[in-house]
Amino acid sequence: MDLTTLIVITIIVFIIAFAAFRLFDVKKKKKKLELERSARILPLYKKAEAAAGLTAEDVLPFAKNPLTRYDTFLYLKELEELHLFPEAYLTLIKGAESSLAQWLEFPTELDACPDEIEHIKRVTIDFDGRNNFIHYEVFKYRVNPPHWAAKNGWMLGVVGPFFDDSKPYDFPGATFSRVNSTIDKVTPEEEANWVHENIGMRR
Repeated sequence: MDLTTLIVITIIVFIIAFAAFRLFDVKKKKKKLELERSARILPLYKKAEAAAGLTAEDVLPFAKNPLTRYDTFLYLKELEELHLFPEAYLTLIKGAESSLAQWLEFPTELDACPDEIEHIKRVTIDFDGRNNFIHYEVFKYRVNPPHWAAKNGWMLGVVGPFFDDSKPYDFPGATFSRVNSTIDKVTPEEEANWVHENIGMRR
């Protein structure tokens, strides 16, 4: 075996080993994140099982937090106790914000919840040219140092598609963010259309 062949084989083995390690690492982090999400609303489980039961005051802090808001809604829906969910957070925008925050927390994405997140606008797209409209909610978000993306400033995130009859906390199949899409480089319309064409239309 000559030196060139040995080098090529070594590089291939290294690439395969790195890919396998990366896949294992991502799966491990994803499992850990799923457990953390369940643990975050564990106090609600315990309250619901207690004799006194859940109250709106118990629910409020979990509805305020974008990382627990979506799961809190689903849990109350399962319990048939949605009347306890605060009306201020029972909106499509608040549900979309929570979906984006949870998506960004994935290890393959931002790997963190934004320190700040704000809704910018709804972008409406005629997806078939026949006045059949779908909607994407566009947010801006940023993280503080020492996170590696802090230098990017405000980044764009898109959640959707939604329809005219979509309800709060309907599942958005095309939640996405390109961390290099910052508000000084890309418009909300451009980013929503990119997500629609590259994510929404392929699902």
